[in-house]
Order: sequence, then structure tokens, then C-alpha cells
Amino acid sequence: MNNFLESISCGVDFLNGIVWSDWLVYFCFAVGVLFTVVGRVPQLRYLKEMVRLTFKEKDSGAGVSPYQSFVLTVGARVGTANIVGVAAAIAFGGPGSVFWMWLLAILGAATSFFECALAQVYKTEVDGEYYGGTSYYIDKGLHMKWFAIAFAVIAAIVNGVAGPGIHTNAIASAFEISFGLDHSITGIILVILVGIICFGGIKRIVRASELLVPVMAIGYILAALSVVLFNITKLPGVIAAIIGSAFGLNALFGGIVGSAISWGVMRGVYSNEAGLGTATNAAAAAETSHPAKQGLIQSFSIYIDSNA
Repeated sequence: MNNFLESISCGVDFLNGIVWSDWLVYFCFAVGVLFTVVGRVPQLRYLKEMVRLTFKEKDSGAGVSPYQSFVLTVGARVGTANIVGVAAAIAFGGPGSVFWMWLLAILGAATSFFECALAQVYKTEVDGEYYGGTSYYIDKGLHMKWFAIAFAVIAAIVNGVAGPGIHTNAIASAFEISFGLDHSITGIILVILVGIICFGGIKRIVRASELLVPVMAIGYILAALSVVLFNITKLPGVIAAIIGSAFGLNALFGGIVGSAISWGVMRGVYSNEAGLGTATNAAAAAETSHPAKQGLIQSFSIYIDSNA
């Protein structure tokens, strides 16, 4: 059994080394810069419009409304990655990694704008509901069906097995520590709850998201603000450490600038999912008058995730 687990661990480490190699980390960063320049900084120029569009409409005859798509995406972005991801980035890349996570959030908002607008362009209506996402515009836009199928399979494994497994384990561990509840009991309860929601289709999923996501996101932000306010006297020193470490100005962290960038970008992408292609499915499900509008709404969700 131990040999089997070790084999799995080695396989995961090998794949992790390929997926999160230095060249791919900097490529993600470069893509954000490219979309920011090509779009003439849409993530900042249209910030006011993002907020207005997000809360303008809440009902939709076909598909889901832009607001429902927004809460569905925020529900996917905000989670354990906001806690574990940031902690891991600081542990391995120093406090400077937080700066690069901030910067990636701004650049990632531009990436999200383009990928989610494309999801709207190439979506398909089936029985009064919209379907689409990264695999759809790879197939219809790039005409690379093999690539679209490969992406769809990988996304199904990640979102259907790997992602839920990480979150379920985090929840089960928290309940065991707090209430002494066995992991298996928590797992069974979660499977039943998720099954009830998912088997109700996209409409039931977004209804659940409308109820839960605002509470969750606001809770995250209030908790973070509380920590800052209770330690407000230490804030200047924290900011100085982050900036100093990010650019090698701090003697203690001067030798790990590259590590700070790498870990900041890696954990930033893991947290906000900009460029991963997983948020495009929710974006495609929305009914909107123009693809760019949904792109802006999804850019706004990046900011919500980063604040949370």
C-alpha cells in the first residue's frame, strides 16, 4: 500500500514539475500583460461598468442571468485556495510573493475578460439553456477538436475529482478538529448535498450559489479585514516586507526574488483561476446582449476573489 501511495506521489510530483515549470509560470504572466496591452487595460478602464453590469439584471428567460453567472463563478474561485494558496506562497516564496499575487490579479482580470467573452461568442443553446466554455471555442474557433476533447477530459477530472477532493478533505478536517466528526460521515453528507444540487441542473446550481456565495465571499472579506484592523499597527511593516521581498530590497529575502515571482504567479492562478479555462463554462451559460459585457462581469469576479 505504501509503495502504491509513493508511486502516486511521485507521479503527481512529476506532472506538477511539468505543469508548473518556470516557463509556464512566466507564460501565464506574459499572457496577462499581452491582454492588458491589447485591450488597453480593460480591467481598470471599465471597473465602474463591471459593477453596474454585474448587478443590473437578476433574471433570465434562457440560460442564467449575468448576476447568476457571476455568483456561480465567484463560488468556484473563492475557497481553500484563498487560504492555503496564500500561505503556501508565503512559506515557499517569502512575503514578496503576495505582491506578485496582487499584480497577477490585475493582469488576470484582463485574461478573464477575453476568455469569458470568447465563451459567449461560441456558446450553443440547447433546450433553452446555453452551453459553452474553453473546449467549445477551441473546437469552433481554432478548429482543433482533438485539443478541445483533451481539455474537456482534463477539466472533467480536475473539477470532478481532484478539486472536490481537496475541498472535501479541508472541510472534513475542519469538522474533525472542531467537533470530532469522522471524515467518512462528513464526506457522505457532502456527497448527498452536492448531489441534490447538481442533479437539479444549472438552474438549481445557480439558485444555491445565489444564496451561499454572497455570504461566503462577504465572510471571507470581513474576516480578512478584522485581522488587519486588529493588527493595524503592524500593517506598515507588513507592506514594507512584501515590497522589499518582491524586489529583493529586503536583506532577509533578497536571494529569492525569482521564487517569490514563481510562487506568487502559481498560487495567484490557483486562487483566481484566470487563464485556466474553468470559469468559462459559467460565463457561457449566461444570457447577455454582448459578449464583452459578460467578459467584464467575470473580470470583476477576479477582484472579488483576490479581496477574499
